[in-house]
Amino acid sequence: MDGWLLVAPTLFATLSDRVLAGSIAGNLFRVETWLSIFCAVTLVALQKSQAYCRNATQCRVLLILICAMLACTLISHFGLQPFMAALREKAGVSGVMAPNAKVQFGILHGLSALYLTQSLMGVVLILKIRETDC
Repeated sequence: MDGWLLVAPTLFATLSDRVLAGSIAGNLFRVETWLSIFCAVTLVALQKSQAYCRNATQCRVLLILICAMLACTLISHFGLQPFMAALREKAGVSGVMAPNAKVQFGILHGLSALYLTQSLMGVVLILKIRETDC
């Protein structure tokens, strides 16, 4: 989540080579994806391993939030990223800043707002965990 909010904008603002900045950001997103998947699976396992839960509704909300965040990760990485990679490959040496590819790439980046949605769900998850007994 932090890559979309902090790292990627910093890379593009700092590096003059936008292709290099994009490549580094892509690699960071890949690592972040697998870390997110690991954390989600761990949280679900911990949630399910509870022998009891005093507030079943609250625990169900936590589970739904965790699964929704995992879905955002999976959609972003396995859904949007392949389209972006194919667009970069198709653009070739002219890059994605060529007029015909720029619009499509911009739309795909707009859909990447899933990172923001996921970040907001993470804040809600933390607040819910703090108020639950699960």
